[in-house]
Amino acid sequence: MPSGRRRWLTLLGLAPLLQACSPLRLINATVPSNTHTVLRDEAYGSAGRQRMDVYLPVNAEPGAPMAVFFYGGSWSSGERADYKFVGEALASRGIVTAIADYRLSPEVRYPVFLQDCAQAVRWSRDNALRLGASPDRLYVTGHSAGAYNAAMLALDARWLSEVAMQPADLAGWAGLAGPYDFLPIGIPAVQRAFNWPDTPANSQPLFHAPAGNGLKHRVLLLAAKSDTLVNPQRNTLAMAQALRQRGTPVELELFDRVSHTTLIGAMAPPLRGLAPVLDRFSTFLQQRPT
Repeated sequence: MPSGRRRWLTLLGLAPLLQACSPLRLINATVPSNTHTVLRDEAYGSAGRQRMDVYLPVNAEPGAPMAVFFYGGSWSSGERADYKFVGEALASRGIVTAIADYRLSPEVRYPVFLQDCAQAVRWSRDNALRLGASPDRLYVTGHSAGAYNAAMLALDARWLSEVAMQPADLAGWAGLAGPYDFLPIGIPAVQRAFNWPDTPANSQPLFHAPAGNGLKHRVLLLAAKSDTLVNPQRNTLAMAQALRQRGTPVELELFDRVSHTTLIGAMAPPLRGLAPVLDRFSTFLQQRPT
């Protein structure tokens, strides 16, 4: 059987499982082991879920970029081990990558998960040199709810200020299929996470987009054009427009052949043919600040 056909059969076999939110560990079985090393269970705080795995490139150049990645799950589910494929993908492109757990609802509610994420970023900045990365090339990134977390750290100075940082300490941020404007809240799990109906307007990233915090940030926004879970027009396109209006450089792309879930799945080896998510993501992170 031609190799191209084998690859497409693999894609067709795995994509429905991802669409159904099957365990992401299925695709982690396809991840090569010779592209990276892993520092597991690094503690950035004292709570049990304040832990991260750090993926180091095998042949990293000095002063490599560093990405702190937050996964999605409606702020009520997720495990860093499920996102090994993200850590490997970015590390294989020379990017030091921290996949961070954070406390979830119903154990905690907004804004505690943002405070956890801020602590993870502080740890990453403090340890960047030891890990072979440059603290001046530190990015916050995420998918879905994790993209919300990244956006809030970059746009709302309250959270990084609690760990003696500011948005200007970041080189930029990247959001994949992020919910940036989701009031009123209809999903029960998200209602619990954000104390609906007592959810403040300033809990929304788009609320902060017109302000001046992090004006010089570079921003990457990616989404699935047909995302039925997080509307790309209301969220990704509206965020891009608001940031551009204040002068922030934004790279934007909506992909045709992926969904909300397979957008991030396309970073795994067998699904990369669906969309060039890894290429766009890694190229953005590899660019040096001007």
